[in-house]
Amino acid sequence: MGSNELVLPQGEFEIVRVLVSRQAMSVDELSAMLGVDASSLMRSIAELENMGLLTTSRSVRKYVELSDEGKRYLEIGLPEVRLARVLLGCNCKPSINEVPNVARGLGIDLSINEVNYALSVLTRLGIVKIVKGIIEVVNYEGLREVLNRQNVLNLIRVPIPEDELGQGYKSLVQEFVRRGIARVRERSVLILSVTDRARDLFTKGLIKAGTLITALTPELIRSGAWRNMLIKSFDLSVPPPQAPINTKHFFAEFLRFVKEVFVSLGFEEVHGPHVELEFWNFDVLFQPQDHPAREIHDTYFLKYPGTGKILDRELMDRVARTHEDGWVTNSRGWGYRWDPNKAVRLVLRTQTTSVSARTLYRRGDGEYRVFTVDRVFRPEVLDPKHSMEFHQADGIVVGENLSFKHLLGILEALARGMGLRRVMFKPAYFPFTSPSVEGYAYHEKLGWVEFVGAGIFRPEVVIPLGIRRSRVLAFGMGLDRIAMVLMGIDDIRDLFTKDLNTLRSYWTNFSRFINNVSMG
Repeated sequence: MGSNELVLPQGEFEIVRVLVSRQAMSVDELSAMLGVDASSLMRSIAELENMGLLTTSRSVRKYVELSDEGKRYLEIGLPEVRLARVLLGCNCKPSINEVPNVARGLGIDLSINEVNYALSVLTRLGIVKIVKGIIEVVNYEGLREVLNRQNVLNLIRVPIPEDELGQGYKSLVQEFVRRGIARVRERSVLILSVTDRARDLFTKGLIKAGTLITALTPELIRSGAWRNMLIKSFDLSVPPPQAPINTKHFFAEFLRFVKEVFVSLGFEEVHGPHVELEFWNFDVLFQPQDHPAREIHDTYFLKYPGTGKILDRELMDRVARTHEDGWVTNSRGWGYRWDPNKAVRLVLRTQTTSVSARTLYRRGDGEYRVFTVDRVFRPEVLDPKHSMEFHQADGIVVGENLSFKHLLGILEALARGMGLRRVMFKPAYFPFTSPSVEGYAYHEKLGWVEFVGAGIFRPEVVIPLGIRRSRVLAFGMGLDRIAMVLMGIDDIRDLFTKDLNTLRSYWTNFSRFINNVSMG
């Protein structure tokens, strides 16, 4: 081997070979070209960067991806595509109400709601018109072109960079985004490029591929195969890294600090299960059983076991009556038939308000204030602002002469106690409180971030639980977001980073924050 030759392991050689012919390339693009998983490339990329053969940089790129509704339409077809198939297949002029039956005869599933939804699209495109409830096709060529809309869903089956969409697709993708079928998300992308040195060596044929070994085995020595292999060198003069001093995680200490703030304001901590009945997670909170939050894409449902038990049949009857006709709450309820089979389904709780509801059921009327700090779970897409598992602080204040002003005063006291300096409140809507309010805190990089939702529990919530004389002030706080505001973190994923240097910097920030709060 010549003195100027550089022998690389086969994997690292392939990375250099691909990048030499390109100005720059993302890790995802590289992994697609090499046919390997992106995560498996990271070690080789770090090695090449240390050798001065590769440079890396980060950029933010917008990606288009399907929403949960879009994924469903990917499987069953867009409503307008299915309606187009029906109209082309039957060669008829059906009435709007006849379409589901006509579709069924053609082996196509299409509900009346989807028909109306599809008609709004087709009439806007000038493809059909409605005459006295009858659907008439006025542009058969346009109707056939509607079938191509399904191809766009296939195109964004996996996230695709927005700038790589063909010009002919952009307007349709924008329509899908407006309809909630697709969404645009920002992702941090690692960009790779080879150095001038690497390009020069490769062009001259001085970079070659070899087999890398990290240990000499008896078999390699006996066979002599080691002579044709690249033995990884180790620099024994480099001191080993110092083991960090054990300390508590900064976010765990932040949660402890939040609990101390609550206790200092006279609150008592209570606890509840992570696996919860829909009854306590939704029904008791006067959230109707057809509410979108109960759909499979917004809640984790348990498979084994799938259901539990409600021990208090009288409570279940009171909640059922409240949902159906309002019972004795002076409400009309939701006006549907309440299903006890849905109420006993088991879920990973989506809100710690279920703990507050259980506490009200146990304690009833009186004067008390309690809080809980714990995890909740929702099938979110992981990004800088959202996570599938996060922490909430839920609290209630119970008493006979409480008002909305008391609630705002408590929220302001909690915000001050936690060190939030710039907060604002605005009216809001929640199914289980009225009046309701949302609180926002100012983040230096993200702007105003919602950190609390609150209100006075409605009679439909408290009366079935046995609360007759007292009012109940309730609130739920997103603790992950509060921690991000207080410590200047702009990516929720960094709260659980494994990078020790980052953890040390956040611990320093947290310690500085605690000192400022105690001094202030």
